[in-house]
Amino acid sequence: MSKEMLEAFATLEKTKGIKQDVIVEAIKAALVAAYKKNYNQATNVIVEFDERKGDFKLMTEKTVVEEVHDERLEISLKDALTINRAYELGDKIRFEVAPKNFGRIAAQTAKQVIMQHLREAERNHIIDEYSQYEDELITGTVERRDNRFVYVKIGNVEAVMPRNDQMPGESYNPQDQIRVLVTHVGSDSKGAQITVSRTAPDMVKRLFEQEVPEIYDGTVEVVSIAREAGDRTKIAVKSNDPNIDPVGTCVGQRGARVQNVVNELDGENIDVVKYEEDPSDYIANALNPAEVIAVQFGDEDEEKSALVIVPDYQLSLAIGKKGQNVRLAARLTGYKIDIRPESEVEFVDESSDQAEKENEEAETNNLAEDGSNSSQTNSDFAESEESDKEPTSEDTDSEDEHQENVTDSKTVDSTEN
Repeated sequence: MSKEMLEAFATLEKTKGIKQDVIVEAIKAALVAAYKKNYNQATNVIVEFDERKGDFKLMTEKTVVEEVHDERLEISLKDALTINRAYELGDKIRFEVAPKNFGRIAAQTAKQVIMQHLREAERNHIIDEYSQYEDELITGTVERRDNRFVYVKIGNVEAVMPRNDQMPGESYNPQDQIRVLVTHVGSDSKGAQITVSRTAPDMVKRLFEQEVPEIYDGTVEVVSIAREAGDRTKIAVKSNDPNIDPVGTCVGQRGARVQNVVNELDGENIDVVKYEEDPSDYIANALNPAEVIAVQFGDEDEEKSALVIVPDYQLSLAIGKKGQNVRLAARLTGYKIDIRPESEVEFVDESSDQAEKENEEAETNNLAEDGSNSSQTNSDFAESEESDKEPTSEDTDSEDEHQENVTDSKTVDSTEN
């Protein structure tokens, strides 16, 4: 029996990762619980384990007393001397209890305690071992599937992939090797549970880290990811080195790097866009491949909202199929984006508006100067006209007086003659 016990311990440690010490402690607790269930007393129970033989011994400890009040806890000095004449009052004597004397209920209790301890040990082992893989990419083997989950074998444990974490259009058959992202390591009433996913946005990030060394070492940084799994993903990147183009680095020579990621995701389209500190440039890049004329932001009351103006022939491309392009761009940038065609928007350019205002002021000044010059010219012209006017009545009177004087003088002269 002891040999089979030790072999069972070795098998549990190999398959479940449960150490022998944990199993031994579970059995000890089970034996104590069974004794308590059978005798309604467990304060004086001691369990011993022989590691060499693999034997368990259940012992009860009794105190040597002069007069016995509780036979479960005490033994008389007279009875103790029959066992060994060296015993004295107050000594502790251990008696082995044979498990075969336990009843059916006690045995069932022992089994439940053992199973509970083993489940807890297995759960703690899984959490300790696999919590380090949370949010990491790992390869597993499909074991089976049902209406709710795909069960993936990872190492010695079984992970579950819920329906919303399964790629649309992908089929998962037993023994298929798939790469998944570990999204959660925890426990529930049934024990430890590992949840994996193929639709999480971080899966795209981990795939790029494996394909692009510059992302893995931090030279190129993934700022944001917006994904509709199985169809399209937008990923914004920026470079911490001014000499490195982040988009070209991620795409790779002739698109080799991004193509490897696309192949892993079963042909999912991936747009790599450059992150910009200027929100207008960032939004314009996020709407790629559509052409953007201008980006206008709302009032302070409408934070994180933007009006994007595109050419009329680019409107459908900017919106995308069923609004997918603008929807992903909005999630990527964090802005609420409203797209309008150029023909429906009164486009106002601040620089041209300022130039037009300056031109109007200049024209006004010129008109004022022309009016002043015109007034001065009219005044000069009026003076010249006054000089050219016909004689006035005063001038006529003076001329008449002069003529009379001349006549008078002539008259005087003729008379004198």
